[in-house]
Amino acid sequence: MVRLFAFLTALLLLPSCMQDETLSGYAEGLWVLTEQDGIPVTAAVTLDLSGPGQISGAAPCNRYTATQSAPYPWVAIGPIAATRRACPDLQAEQAYLALLAQMTLAEVSGPVLILSNDSGETLEFRRAQP
Repeated sequence: MVRLFAFLTALLLLPSCMQDETLSGYAEGLWVLTEQDGIPVTAAVTLDLSGPGQISGAAPCNRYTATQSAPYPWVAIGPIAATRRACPDLQAEQAYLALLAQMTLAEVSGPVLILSNDSGETLEFRRAQP
């Protein structure tokens, strides 16, 4: 009985000991988009990696969320769900969200996060100031 109790306790504690192997585990926090395909971005766009295996953020018009299940340095962004507000920057937002969904690789170097794909497209973020 004691062994069974110890085994069950270990099973319950195991998930809390496991590190998040997704991008969130390596770049946790809030990031601000600075460049899209090498072109400076002036619209306010964020990427929040605070939740394990989750991404969320604010685009120029709407908030968005999705899953991210691939182990770092790979990225596999699940279907993106977004609110449905209209604004003058909606076309830029749609381009960003479409490109975000196509990202397959991540590189974190200090305050810089670069997402890229096999086509050479990139999204560059800077860590938000606390």
